[in-house]
Amino acid sequence: MGSWREIIDGIAENGEFGAARLVRDPRRKGGWTLLVEEVQQSYVDVRDPTHLYFEYTRRLGSVVDAAFPEGEPIRVLHLGGGAFTMPRYVAATRPGSPQLVIERDRRLAAFVQRILPLPEDASIDLLFGDARATVAGLEPGAWDLIIGDVYDAAQMPESVSDVGFAASVARLLAPGGVYALNVADLAPLNFSRGQAATLRTAFADVCLIVRPELLRGRRFGNVVFAAALEADRLPVQRLAAIAGHDRQPAQVVTGASLDLLTEGAEPVQLD
Repeated sequence: MGSWREIIDGIAENGEFGAARLVRDPRRKGGWTLLVEEVQQSYVDVRDPTHLYFEYTRRLGSVVDAAFPEGEPIRVLHLGGGAFTMPRYVAATRPGSPQLVIERDRRLAAFVQRILPLPEDASIDLLFGDARATVAGLEPGAWDLIIGDVYDAAQMPESVSDVGFAASVARLLAPGGVYALNVADLAPLNFSRGQAATLRTAFADVCLIVRPELLRGRRFGNVVFAAALEADRLPVQRLAAIAGHDRQPAQVVTGASLDLLTEGAEPVQLD
């Protein structure tokens, strides 16, 4: 286990892929922020795992809540662990859900669990390795929900952005399954437009949840995609209602509006 030291505003350790810090939230007794290479990655409230502080986690949470029956267990695969915000959320809102987290940084995961242990009654397993390589070896049709949140600091790796990876994820979903993907982007949303085109090669139903300011090119931020194998599977109206009432309101882009947004965008092809 790597060395760690107390510092004035948190606890620090060197992970396998960058220096990490966990910093207490002075406003909430159970709140912690995980930073990797000084980039905010995750926020966790260990006393209330349903408190989703970061905007993108609330968008991902809205996909969980809108797409699946309240309180019923679902099988969830998480691509990327961080501080395990979303696995904790699923465990709290849908007790008994079997969950698997693919995380490449074993030392980071051990650090987070030492300071912020996972709930003892949660069925959360960890599998360490590269997301692309690991996904290729998993059982087809085994998951109701897959959440993609793989990052190198502030960037999504190319290896999880192309049509081959989208097809691998689609292969893992059970009938009625949903893929939720977090993307960081800035105007004019070239990366997100490419991701939309990429997802459409493997999924029949795709939408994105985004703040209007980002669509208008006024800020950097997160775009959350939802994708399903079956046409009209996504609960667009429920997603729009949740996003519209968020403290940072967003809109859902789908159908003809998504066609317009992605006009001229090409699916990502890796050599």
